[in-house]
Amino acid sequence: MAKKTIKSCYIWDELLMAESDRLPAVAKRASRVQSLIVSYSLINKLQVVNSTPALYEDLKLFHSEIYLDHLKILQKVDDDYVIGIHDEEFGLGYDCQPVSDMYKLVSVIAGGSVAAAKSIILGIADVAINWFGGWHHAQRFCAEGFCYVNDIVICIEKLRLKFKKVLYIDLDVHHGNGVQDAYNLSNSVFTLSIHKYEPGFYPGTGSVDEAGNLTGKGYTCNVPLHESYNDETMEYVFGKVFHKVYDSFKPDAIVVQCGADALAGDPMGGGGLTIKGYCTCVQNILDKQKPTVLLGGGGYNYSNTAKLWASITALVVNVELEQNIPEHDYWPFYGPDYILSIQPLLGRDKNCKADLDNCITKIEDNLKFIIEGETIKHKTDTEKQNQISTYKIFKETLCKGRKKLSFKENNVLINDESPNNNDVYNFID
Repeated sequence: MAKKTIKSCYIWDELLMAESDRLPAVAKRASRVQSLIVSYSLINKLQVVNSTPALYEDLKLFHSEIYLDHLKILQKVDDDYVIGIHDEEFGLGYDCQPVSDMYKLVSVIAGGSVAAAKSIILGIADVAINWFGGWHHAQRFCAEGFCYVNDIVICIEKLRLKFKKVLYIDLDVHHGNGVQDAYNLSNSVFTLSIHKYEPGFYPGTGSVDEAGNLTGKGYTCNVPLHESYNDETMEYVFGKVFHKVYDSFKPDAIVVQCGADALAGDPMGGGGLTIKGYCTCVQNILDKQKPTVLLGGGGYNYSNTAKLWASITALVVNVELEQNIPEHDYWPFYGPDYILSIQPLLGRDKNCKADLDNCITKIEDNLKFIIEGETIKHKTDTEKQNQISTYKIFKETLCKGRKKLSFKENNVLINDESPNNNDVYNFID
């Protein structure tokens, strides 16, 4: 049976790509990714949507005004620029180097994910792809972990204008701490992150015990893995956890961060995935046929990142790619084999099935908070509806059976039959 055609769009424009190329941690990566996707003629299968810079009001959906206003100050940053104490207060320094026109940079990057959300909301696409987004570490008051703006949270907030419940899935090798922090108390956004979790590995958060707080208890799910996790491990835990989360939460829309740094050979990762592991997860998500936004993220072996995101794009449009990389401007960077596939690690996966099953059991326990909460909510809603129905019946009966009745109390005559037959009581001396 042929796969159902997915109505999909691809967020791209020259300004978005140019600004993404200015990101210090992934300089020029955006152009390499775009060039490979174009070389495979995948653009011809997609509705291309041009983005516009996010408005100040859009950025304020998550970020504080004091942070955004500080970014506006950074207009010219050259080699002689000295990072000041105020820069460091806003996370600009060690891992988030300031660059010229900082505010323009973050507004353009956020604008890509806003365009993706709008494409879903307006029905332009069922799946919107924005490989220029996915910056999941940025916090409300500061930049963090190579991320200057949390376009993901802004995208989710836009989606919530139409979709009551949004499921966020993070496939990056690093824990999606910025998004989790944003929705730690929320029961309308569920965050699921599968990542490497080792002592000393950034950001140091994302244990299985982090499950949300107060009203958000049970709406955060973390799958911490040891280094070198391979396709078999990823497919096993994703297959077990994703469907349980989906069935418990019942989302109306899904946002996926497809950070490529869990691929084997990434210089900052430590994962051992290949394209197959990622695509299996994404296919599971697409099979739910929910409005979906696919975003980029980490990925510091640029050629492998381009291979992955081109492959996921092909998966969306149901195209099988040739293994030989087509000739294009960046073709020399795919040597020495010039093929699409990524070789798995030769080392041993340090995750054992017993540990994975224990983690899954804890996750199942955490998900009970959702089931119990939904049961209580349903019971409360039912009771409220019953009370409203009882009141309506009483009111209708009272109106139909009302007869003229006058009585005197405290020297005031109360007559409940008014001239216009409305529920108005006339007070007569």
